[in-house]
Amino acid sequence: ETLPLYGQIVPNAEREHVVAARYPGTIRQVSKQVGDPVKQGDVLATVESNESLKTYPIIATLTGVLVQRQANVGEQTGDRTLFVIGDYSTVWVNLSVFPGDRAAIQTGQTVRITSTDATTTAEGTIIAVSPVGSATNQSTMATVLLDNADGHWVPGHFVHAEVVVSEREVPVAVLDKAIQVVDDTRVVFVAEGDFFEVRPVELGRGDGQFNEVLGGLRAGESYVSANSFVLKSELGKEGAEHGH
Repeated sequence: ETLPLYGQIVPNAEREHVVAARYPGTIRQVSKQVGDPVKQGDVLATVESNESLKTYPIIATLTGVLVQRQANVGEQTGDRTLFVIGDYSTVWVNLSVFPGDRAAIQTGQTVRITSTDATTTAEGTIIAVSPVGSATNQSTMATVLLDNADGHWVPGHFVHAEVVVSEREVPVAVLDKAIQVVDDTRVVFVAEGDFFEVRPVELGRGDGQFNEVLGGLRAGESYVSANSFVLKSELGKEGAEHGH
């Protein structure tokens, strides 16, 4: 059983580093711009110390991407932040949990994340649930850790989420996308030799990805799990031809 929620991708705060000058001075050179990839140890800028008048490098403390730059040649460094480096190989997803659902949410639960255009999905784990709610909308924030090695998940984007709140084994289940409706009956297409049989099925619980089959399909039978709508379309054409 799953609980649908809505959330937003944010940077993994544990993988963002703020870089400042070690000693106050004048910025003499800036080597990196916002958006540039950086490696730990790369020189981001050079500074001439106000006290010793010697130059020293400001070094990247993390491998990632330069996401903020507040350093320009000729400026004084002071003790302010000069650069922010982000490593987005993992990201967080902040989910809004409303009071009626709060009791069902806990750390360690698996969460299926889907982009708003439904083209990208991934699974993550709830790593924290805020002990404090929002005074504005009464929601509580649950944070999901999500792998982002391929860079598909962009901080700032909104996503849909399904939290797995309970699990149970079922003898037979099919992918949701395999189920079609023909003549007001839910069916799947089952392989029978070189042909496909339209098989009415009785369905039970679903989790947004799989659906339990209570009748009409036996364990071990092969069914069409992708592009079943193409077979349904062909079936409709055959029906139209027989009608003439």
